[in-house]
Amino acid sequence: MLNTSSIKKQVPPIYEDSIAEFRLDSTLQELSLYDFHVEATDLGSKVSQMLAANPLIPGVILTLEGQFVGMISRRRFLEFISRPFGRELFLERPVRALYHFAQTETFIFSSNTLIVDAAKNSLLRSKEILYEPIVVQLSPQTYRLLDAHELLVAQSNIHELATKLLRQQTQSQLIQTEKLASLGQMVAGVAHEIRNPVTCISGNLGFVSNYAKDIMDLLSTYEKIVGDNAQIDELKEQIEFDFLQEDWAEILKSMKVSAERLTELVTSLHTFSHMDETHLKEANIHDCIDSTLLIMKNRLKHGIKVVKNYGDLPLVKCYSGQLSQVFMNIISNAIDALEEIQGKTGFVPAITIETEVIDCSEGDHMSEELIQNYVRGDRENSQQLSLVSQNGEVSPEIAEKSQNHGWIAMRIADNGPGIPPEVQRRIFDTFFTTKPAGKGTGLGLAITHQIVTEKHKGKLNLHSTPGTGTEFEILLPLI
Repeated sequence: MLNTSSIKKQVPPIYEDSIAEFRLDSTLQELSLYDFHVEATDLGSKVSQMLAANPLIPGVILTLEGQFVGMISRRRFLEFISRPFGRELFLERPVRALYHFAQTETFIFSSNTLIVDAAKNSLLRSKEILYEPIVVQLSPQTYRLLDAHELLVAQSNIHELATKLLRQQTQSQLIQTEKLASLGQMVAGVAHEIRNPVTCISGNLGFVSNYAKDIMDLLSTYEKIVGDNAQIDELKEQIEFDFLQEDWAEILKSMKVSAERLTELVTSLHTFSHMDETHLKEANIHDCIDSTLLIMKNRLKHGIKVVKNYGDLPLVKCYSGQLSQVFMNIISNAIDALEEIQGKTGFVPAITIETEVIDCSEGDHMSEELIQNYVRGDRENSQQLSLVSQNGEVSPEIAEKSQNHGWIAMRIADNGPGIPPEVQRRIFDTFFTTKPAGKGTGLGLAITHQIVTEKHKGKLNLHSTPGTGTEFEILLPLI
């Protein structure tokens, strides 16, 4: 018999990777992988001694001249040598003889396979091989064994982590929603308080203008009756009466324009503050966009050009305050992107906003031209519009919803640096942000996506090509 202690020393060590902490995207290479190999020409007794010396290993990997052949699990090996004459048949013969009888379907995963994916696929195996070890391929000719029990434990830990993160995200979203609702109520209150004095100022400016004109006419009449008077001429020169006559009208005009703008701002704040609406109400989408632009005017004044191509839109039933939040989040991100490359020679930062009605009255039988209107931008480098499948057909769910109706399309685009493909895939994930700490929460686009898709049953699509720009397309069903 071979010395088991010497065999144990010859066997490569176990990969003792820590499995204490996992991430949602943890892979198989982060688990404990067992490195025990035998040649197909080795005697079965060698496998027996290996398993006896290492009671935790789930099995051994079988090779032939260094090439991977398969795997024999501890359970299958012990099962066959426990049969009548099993020890005589297999322990003194090459391992390949045992493998011929004991081999089962082998599951092989690459080392970068997600733990959750591997666990899901392994559980789809038949009950006869459900707990067989899994082979993990580290490189073309490097294989390790993974205990199915360890895989399921890791999957359970990740599931617990996902539940915890989901609970935290839900709580954060609730807090954010409460903050927005409170902010909306506060803004609505401030807007109401400002509206009254502004209305008073605006309403009285007309009377002040008329009174000023009457006074000037009266002074002119007095001047004609009195004629030249040294004392009056001295006073007129002292107060610069000629300039006063010209500037009086300009001051009143300026005050009127300022009061009108303040009224617009109050109206915009009132529109934007409807965050706690409980019912859909008809609203003018263009007013929502213009209100948002007016509120963000301070950020837009640094050389960023805003181009508006508005279509003829009907009133839309929506939560206007929440849509204003959507517009603000998207426009704010566009401004951030443009500020990154602002100052580049010859570059004119611009944000383009366009709206239109997309008619879907033909249901499934959409024209090629209409399909092209749905799918915009580079097909290879941008996310495709979810209304149309790859073969150009409208999905049944969307076709049913939009049949005999249409969609309101709102597109907000910038000519900034664009978004890399790997970021596009996670752009709407909660807490995902590319901004530095303190500048981004990762909630803006996640909440935007939730408002559009869940609250309004619409679609939010991203089209972006690195180096060219980014476009967000909002589609709301016109029902």
